[in-house]
Amino acid sequence: MKTPKSLRLHIGIFGKTNVGKSSFLNAITKQKVSIVSDISGTTTDIVEKSIELFPIGPVTFLDTAGINDDTELGELRKEKTLQVIQRTDVATIVIDYNGFSEYEIELIKYFKEFNIPYIVVVNKYDIEQITAEKYNEILEYTNNVIETSSTIDIEITSKFIEGLIKILPDEFINPPSILGDKINSGDTIILVTPIDKEAPKGRLILPEVQTIRDILDNDCISIVVQENRLKQAIENLTVKPKLVVTDSQAFKTVNEIVPDDIEITSFSILFARLKGDLNSFIEGCKAIQSLKPNDKVLILESCTHHTIEDDIAREKIPKLLKKKLGFDLNFEYKSGHEFPSINEYKLIIHCGACMTNRKEVLSRILISKKKNIPITNYGIVISYCLGILNRATKIFECE
Repeated sequence: MKTPKSLRLHIGIFGKTNVGKSSFLNAITKQKVSIVSDISGTTTDIVEKSIELFPIGPVTFLDTAGINDDTELGELRKEKTLQVIQRTDVATIVIDYNGFSEYEIELIKYFKEFNIPYIVVVNKYDIEQITAEKYNEILEYTNNVIETSSTIDIEITSKFIEGLIKILPDEFINPPSILGDKINSGDTIILVTPIDKEAPKGRLILPEVQTIRDILDNDCISIVVQENRLKQAIENLTVKPKLVVTDSQAFKTVNEIVPDDIEITSFSILFARLKGDLNSFIEGCKAIQSLKPNDKVLILESCTHHTIEDDIAREKIPKLLKKKLGFDLNFEYKSGHEFPSINEYKLIIHCGACMTNRKEVLSRILISKKKNIPITNYGIVISYCLGILNRATKIFECE
């Protein structure tokens, strides 16, 4: 249960209002997670529930509002539901004996657009059976269908899990490693982790902790230092380290200290690869050289936090870009899961995405590419502005 939400399989539950989505979630999780009512449209906000779903493992269910409410409030519900689609790994469409309609077909179009596999749950069969004709309509879209009653038992839960296993994304069955495919057993990796205002008191930030665990899982040696001890740490080693990974804010210092025959990168670049698509981010970074004064740039932060002095998104990146380009840009910021209309932006810069799942980042990359708007990442931009992008991504150049 301590698995970070960003590393869990995200299972979205979708469908029209009052088909029993919330009842279904409550039954599967064996908890009263969502409010259940006969009143249509009871679920208004997204309800999230993280559980251990045997034998799949740690998952997060996302119970969404129905998308067929034409009121003003219904439009808001629909907007939130569509945002959830962008971070859904596998989807569950819940229907009742009325079968498919334009609403379910609209959902499937979104799922196909974002490459989301899905299962259909025909709910309430103990109240009224779905007709063979309507059932065959469903089979035109998928044969991964189960029927459930208003009282879901162990057998039906097992069928649902079996259906999920059939459509699990390969990256969940064989999850990507942060560094495992780039290091060998016994390698030494030095992690440079500045302790500043952004670091939680008494703890390291999440990307640092996850990278340490990944190094240990791959039978390697992890050395953690602040930048002022980096040179000493390298000199103390009898065998040179395989790699030095740094927080982006210390990139310049690390580049100057580490000899050229030792590769360097940053936590942000590692997570650009883990959570998104590194090649797309590198390609997007090339758009920086084409920017003009006061062009609008969107900076996306996957988590919400209080702005601090010398904040990486609001202070450091704008200063670096101004120094590199010689003029000001117009920066705008969005935090959390909100992905706004992006037509007016000349560049999007995404955070390391340690607090969200890979599906959401890949969805944002897909949307940006369709609109021909370049998208890149904090660490990529910082290394580019410092003139060390090639060195910072050399370890991944064969991909």
